[in-house]
Amino acid sequence: MCCLGLRLARAGAGSSKLVPFVPLDLPYLTPEVPAVPFAIKERPEDFVVEELPLYEPAGSGEHVFIGIEKREMGTLEALGVLAAKFGLSSRELGSAGLKDSRGVTRQTLSVPRVEPERLLEVQGPRLRVLWAKRHTGKLRVGHLAGNRFDLRLRNLPRGRYDDLVRVLDVLRARGVPNYFGEQRFGARGDSWSVGRDLLRGAYENAFAQFCGRPTEQDHGRVLEARRLYDEGNFKAAARAWPRGFREQIRLCEAMAKNKGRAQYAARALNLRLGRFYVSAWQSRLFNTVLAARLESFDRLLDGDLAWKHDNGAVFLVGDAAREAARAAAGELSPTGPLFGERMSEPRGRPAEFEAQALASCGATREEFEREGWFRPSGGRRPLRFPLAGHAVSWESDEAGAHARVRFTLPKGCYATVVLREVGKQAMVHTGIAPAAADEPEVED
Repeated sequence: MCCLGLRLARAGAGSSKLVPFVPLDLPYLTPEVPAVPFAIKERPEDFVVEELPLYEPAGSGEHVFIGIEKREMGTLEALGVLAAKFGLSSRELGSAGLKDSRGVTRQTLSVPRVEPERLLEVQGPRLRVLWAKRHTGKLRVGHLAGNRFDLRLRNLPRGRYDDLVRVLDVLRARGVPNYFGEQRFGARGDSWSVGRDLLRGAYENAFAQFCGRPTEQDHGRVLEARRLYDEGNFKAAARAWPRGFREQIRLCEAMAKNKGRAQYAARALNLRLGRFYVSAWQSRLFNTVLAARLESFDRLLDGDLAWKHDNGAVFLVGDAAREAARAAAGELSPTGPLFGERMSEPRGRPAEFEAQALASCGATREEFEREGWFRPSGGRRPLRFPLAGHAVSWESDEAGAHARVRFTLPKGCYATVVLREVGKQAMVHTGIAPAAADEPEVED
């Protein structure tokens, strides 16, 4: 089985659309529990995420760590707002990760050469600074311990509350399938295919997917821009794209300048964005491996590369029976591949799972090792993650009765895959528009 790319419905503000969390052909850990219908993100307060810091700021230095709270605002937008306000480049600011724009999020950023008192003056309806403290260096991507979620599931029938509890109990006991969630695959659900073609050097096809090939989700100026690109009218396409689609505009201009020769226009593509798309291709392949191993995703096999959850170390399993107790206790988990030139290879049956995943998706190990701008280094990722500190209750507020679910996840893990086990094929409502195609969002 080769996992399919997700397509998110493009919802306008205030509308309700049915959108899946992750590709629906991926199997569930709890298929015996029927889908529990519910609505999420009808209000920003229904999806609250708090970033857990990896360390505290030192108290001195030219950088200032700030705790921010933002509403319906992506991290990249928040960085841009702060940079503009204080006369800085967005690249000078730091963040530990990108947070979803849909909901209320609290996270830490770093700002250089600005007094803490001035930063504390940022108190807007969508973005406010909660605290500010000096530190010696810039906050780097990945410098967080995890995320705490506080979610309100609305329109969940009271009679199905026990099924919600059943699903969460299974996830707490066995762990959560560590699928990459819909944020990894972009608003159109096709970022993996762009990344695949970038990695293979098939730039013409990658850029056609990125800037052209409209779908039923595309409307207005975006639809016009994609049609113009497909017609080869790159200069007009650059003018048609809305201002927020900076990377598409830049690439269309480069295609016009280079007379449609994609291999030369590729130099205009933001390297960070290109690598994000390649990571989506890695993620699709990882999801395929996990789907194939889901029945035993919490058990080690001889030849596995095991993940130690206390420190992230990875080691080769020579005797799975000897490690069975530690796996059952949640201390160890099998890993799946993030293909790249420096990725460690498992042996035996685990290696066969990964080879089959590559073949089923029409990929090869060699394509991740060829020379190129976007070649990934690779790594290993656990097939499951713990559901820590989880609590569930039935409550009521001014918007009505609802189930409230709270839990903490390690960095790089998705709350949407927790909720996916509850809602299954019953799509989930959202009244908040998804992120723009040029601003990939992750919960890391």
